Amino acid sequence: MDNMIEIRWHGRGGQGAKTASLLLADAAFNTGKYIQGFPEYGPERMGAPITAYNRISTNPITIHSNIYEPDYVVVVDDTLLEVVDVTAGLKDTGAIVINTTKSSDYLKSVLKGYKGSIYTIDARKISEKALGRYFPNTPMLAAIVKVSNIMSDEALLEDMKGSFKHKFAKKPEVIEGNMKALKMALKEVKKI
Repeated sequence: MDNMIEIRWHGRGGQGAKTASLLLADAAFNTGKYIQGFPEYGPERMGAPITAYNRISTNPITIHSNIYEPDYVVVVDDTLLEVVDVTAGLKDTGAIVINTTKSSDYLKSVLKGYKGSIYTIDARKISEKALGRYFPNTPMLAAIVKVSNIMSDEALLEDMKGSFKHKFAKKPEVIEGNMKALKMALKEVKKI
């Protein structure tokens, strides 16, 4: 399927990588696309490395496996760069999006010669400013949408407003902060 986008998420248990992949799947579905969003489960616990996946296409998706050659990789926690081979199978025509403040020289050294595009975002700064706490998944969701062009910024924001109203029905005070985090991330993700 030449119009299918495959994304692999790397994070640690409790950081929201799985939730972000599912929110992305819902948002893409609401724009009329066919989607898959699923985690890879093992004996994970809080803080352990986890992997989640997305497939997004304008045609029905008939593949039902993990993603071994993703177009995009999202790294929610930069401490994984030295622990997990985050670029394994990553297409040079795609990109990697990393939550980090580390230097481009450092990133290039740990990405094992990856030749594709590298984007960074400081999801900690954004989430602490917008939400008052460290929740990296919301900024990372916006960053991958911006980098991959899965949908327009406006479509993402409109869909997330509805999703957050439903998800946070009992905590409406966090909706505004999550929307602010999305908007900030859309502006602050940058290519190195």
